[in-house]
Amino acid sequence: MDAVAVHRCRFVDYTPSAISAIAFPPLPLPRTSSTKQPVQYGTLAVGHANGNIDLCQWTGGVQSPQAWSVRTTLSGPYPSKVDSLAFALRDPNSLQSGAAPSPGDLRLFSSGGGSELLEWDMSRGCVRRTISSQGGSIWSISVNPTSNAIALGCEDGTVRLLSIANDTLTHSRRFDRVKCRVLSIAWGPPIPRQTQTAVQNDSSDDEDEEYWTDSWLVTGGSDSSLRKWDVKTGRVIDRMGTDKVRGERTLVWAVSVLGDGTIISGDSMGLVKFWDSRTCTQLQSFQAHGADVLCLTIDPTGTAVYTSGVDQKITQFSLVSTSSAEKGRTRRWVQTSSRRMHSHDVRALAMWPPHSALPASHQLQFPADVAPLLVSGGLDMSIVVTPAALPASTFLKTINPISTSMHCTFEDSYHRRIPYSTGPSSTSAIHVARSARLVCCTRDAGLEIWRILERRSDGESSQAEGGWEKVLDMELNVHTNVLAGAISDNGQWLVVSDLYESKLFALISDSDGSIKPKRIRGFPAILRAQLPPKSTSSGGLAFQFTPDSSKLVISTAAGSFILVVDLGSTQDQPRVLRRFDHHRNLNSTKHRAVAGRSGDEEPQSEEEASAVPISTSILRLATSFDGQWLASSDVHGRTHIFNLDSVQHHCLLPSFPQPAQSICFDPSRPSILVLAFPDNSIQIFDVEARQFPAWGKEISDNLPKRLTRTHDHVLGAVFDPAQKPRAVLLWGATWLCKIKLERTDPGARSGQRKRRRDGDKSPKMEPVADDGLRMITHYRPILHVDFLGPGELVVIERPLVDVLAALPPAYFAHKYGT
Repeated sequence: MDAVAVHRCRFVDYTPSAISAIAFPPLPLPRTSSTKQPVQYGTLAVGHANGNIDLCQWTGGVQSPQAWSVRTTLSGPYPSKVDSLAFALRDPNSLQSGAAPSPGDLRLFSSGGGSELLEWDMSRGCVRRTISSQGGSIWSISVNPTSNAIALGCEDGTVRLLSIANDTLTHSRRFDRVKCRVLSIAWGPPIPRQTQTAVQNDSSDDEDEEYWTDSWLVTGGSDSSLRKWDVKTGRVIDRMGTDKVRGERTLVWAVSVLGDGTIISGDSMGLVKFWDSRTCTQLQSFQAHGADVLCLTIDPTGTAVYTSGVDQKITQFSLVSTSSAEKGRTRRWVQTSSRRMHSHDVRALAMWPPHSALPASHQLQFPADVAPLLVSGGLDMSIVVTPAALPASTFLKTINPISTSMHCTFEDSYHRRIPYSTGPSSTSAIHVARSARLVCCTRDAGLEIWRILERRSDGESSQAEGGWEKVLDMELNVHTNVLAGAISDNGQWLVVSDLYESKLFALISDSDGSIKPKRIRGFPAILRAQLPPKSTSSGGLAFQFTPDSSKLVISTAAGSFILVVDLGSTQDQPRVLRRFDHHRNLNSTKHRAVAGRSGDEEPQSEEEASAVPISTSILRLATSFDGQWLASSDVHGRTHIFNLDSVQHHCLLPSFPQPAQSICFDPSRPSILVLAFPDNSIQIFDVEARQFPAWGKEISDNLPKRLTRTHDHVLGAVFDPAQKPRAVLLWGATWLCKIKLERTDPGARSGQRKRRRDGDKSPKMEPVADDGLRMITHYRPILHVDFLGPGELVVIERPLVDVLAALPPAYFAHKYGT
């Protein structure tokens, strides 16, 4: 990397939110005997203590070094939190048995310590509906295996069943009341219909729905006991008592059920217990943890259990075969391994593929040569992914899906930590005003602005010690957590938004260097006037000021519109120049752009124009350095190009398998657009020519493996305003690298491709992008990277030590002699 002046900034006191819940979607139940399932990866939902929910998608095929990356963030009401998460299948009968459902096939429910259950609209990014528990605070939620009911464990000691069949959410039944809080809840194995031939021959929907019926569920209470309930009568079948200390009540924080009916519990004494559901007696008990067991999950085969909690330790239990002269060959649970991968309390565990509690005859079979993945999260704010193959799989050559090591068993494999992004939907909450040398950072309900001071010729900062000063700290009146923000290049405009309202401020500098914000009061009304009459939101998902700070581009939080706003002067009222609806148009198949259709055509008829538009989220915006071009990219991988000079739509790029993580224009060639993707690949598009240039394809096809296989996915791409020859600077949470964008001799490269196609075994030419590739890894974790000017780079990092120092002390048990 060429020498540049680097501002290494650690003054931005951004603190991510703790992880409080994790959920994977369930798999559709089989209607016949077990069949082997292909390897697919489902959506990962991560709930945070600030009320936000991240929806993460798998970034590759069977193997992906980057694992899951955040695709969309559902912004929670302010203030709120997420305590429980659960997915349900929208229409279980329409899905292939055992196949990983897509986000469109799912419904997502959450609770946050209050009495309301929330259902989320994942395509629009907002709360779809709420319903009161009618029983006080909701302590636990669980969706039944057939995805037609959800059970709530309530403060008043009741279990309430809600019907979610046929896309409804209504109260169905209330179980008998007990004198304790219902802290945890799990459904027992469903019962299959015995007449297999009737299932195979009868195509009636009603018959299909009745193939599986619920039998019982189990709850853990705050009175040192578990209870088994009959689903049909709503009455307690039996009660199982746990251990107590000096008469104090033991809290059963976690329960789960295996396919054979075995009940597993974790409690506040650190005990993990296995119970026989038929006799409701204890089978085995383990003092596995030094403090409360807060969460547990089950291996997809049902032969391994993982538990964790306050003592930060994740413990594995395995079902092993034993033989004795008296009992013959039996199977029993053994505590086989423990690992500490978190620095503070672990609040949530989940496993992919998920365990389906089904009878042995209907168990889903997964490929034995691909290791399942254990996902954990807690107060230390990072998701940890660990390959968790069973010890028996060492006899097979097992694939490690995250490519961390050759070892795949839980005991020996290397885990990897998925870095947190500062902003919602894997955007950056940090924005740089280059000309004004300002750094802005948004938080849940406010923002801060700092000024980076210029250096004197002797290298010393001109004013404040450290070379920076805070110039603004604002608290905002918001209904949800802040979704997006931006600051103009000249430092005169600031925009910030929650789900319902965009707020525009004119920033006025005083003689002493401080900044006073002046609210543009009519701005939300100006935006709403350009939106459909029923729209009540002026909020934005992404903002982009043009380089001359004269225009603001907004992608709306509701409706998937793009608004181009002329800001004028600070005395004039802004006005909307045009609204673009192209991301809503039905010019795609399954949300993918159709090859051969330019995308700049208008709808052919009123019927097409009035058809139900596509719901999407436009999360990435970029403008060219000459202010002519605007690029916008949505979560369905579609990228549109607009001409800001004529305020017209220009073209639609072919869509890619994944949405772009970052898009930016080349300053020296304003028509060249670079798109970076979560799997660390890039694409280069010539906007004026409406094509991918041959030299760009060569670079994209020959990226260094060190880049594409690095574990942290790309977070951003940026150009040095004056760098020649051209190169794009890519950055992730732990790395920086520069990729040269130089034209090559197309004849030589095409000849090289031809030789490779012809099977020539001669040594391969060195790819252009490999020349001088160097990855810088001593900044971490990186929150944002941008250029303040030619050859002047600002790298904003937030050392993990500083973040963890703000947390309460972790659990520590002093051992004698240490």
